[in-house]
Amino acid sequence: MSRQRHVVPAYFHPAVEPEGWRALASHPALRFVVLNVADGPGTSPDQSFVDAAAGLPVIGYVDTDYGARPAADVLTDVERHLAWYGVDGVFFDQAGTDARHYGALTEAARSLGAGTVALNHGTHPPEEFTELADLLVTFEGPLCAYRDLWVPRWVYRHRPELFCHLVYETPPSATASVLRQAWRSNAAAVHVTDHGGENPWGRLPT
Repeated sequence: MSRQRHVVPAYFHPAVEPEGWRALASHPALRFVVLNVADGPGTSPDQSFVDAAAGLPVIGYVDTDYGARPAADVLTDVERHLAWYGVDGVFFDQAGTDARHYGALTEAARSLGAGTVALNHGTHPPEEFTELADLLVTFEGPLCAYRDLWVPRWVYRHRPELFCHLVYETPPSATASVLRQAWRSNAAAVHVTDHGGENPWGRLPT
């Protein structure tokens, strides 16, 4: 479990939760912070996020609406993240199952300068997606659902650094068991929070 690193969805504004952003700067096992200004990069640069993200490994949040959002709009968000916030890569949220579509998006994002591409399906996608992304979020949900997570056999044919689990509504007393379950499920990237509701990633865990 020493190889586990945290991918933190930081869906909160530095002006509202400055302590949270400061805590990320000293996180001992941080892989990435997912920067989300306004369900994406917003319509203009926000200096608060520029300052807060400086020196952190950051990837930018981009909604793909399960493949329904026009590729041009998706890639405009990628360009804005790269130009305005100097992110290291992109976090494609609400990923669909059309591998050809996401392969094209991934290739285009890399050509724009995204060094890392993460796909958040929130569940296990077809295995062919392992060839497209640097990180696959194969679980996002509450602890009660995580306890029943089924992991396809093909997952164990790949390196654990490829897989990420995001688990919310988890009391602090259960965090260690979630980390163990993630490792047994071949996921070396993880984030666990006790928060829930519409946006469980609206602040750091208690």
